[in-house]
Amino acid sequence: MIHDTLENAALYEGMHPAFPRAFAWLRAFDPALPEGSHEIDGPELVAIVQRYDTAPAAEKKWETHRVHGDIQFVASGTERIGHAPRRGMTVSRPYDPEKDAEFYTPPASPSMLEAKGGSFAVFFPGDAHQPGVMEGSPSPVLKVVIKFRL
Repeated sequence: MIHDTLENAALYEGMHPAFPRAFAWLRAFDPALPEGSHEIDGPELVAIVQRYDTAPAAEKKWETHRVHGDIQFVASGTERIGHAPRRGMTVSRPYDPEKDAEFYTPPASPSMLEAKGGSFAVFFPGDAHQPGVMEGSPSPVLKVVIKFRL
């Protein structure tokens, strides 16, 4: 898992061949872009634009992926993102290859990231994560999740 701001993204571009294109796309992101999926480089690199209100942790799911990693970029607003090692977690919904997702019951002692506008977090297959958690009270977030093929 990586957590940093977009201004420091160049530090991570050598970690995966898709990262230079993904971070370039985020630097040029237009907040007026409609919600939904936007191909950056075919189905191997896709940006998903989301607008939502954060919610209590009890309402948010814990998940991992096997085929894709996530770059979760908060363009505006603030949310908390739970994260924990996948190892040792209890599966609540088995892996669905069509959705590339497996879901878990909440861990006993998760860590929480504070993701503010301009920050991103990268999650790999071993990183369980719980996005969209409110900090204090529900608040609006504009977020882009970039799915990169591993």
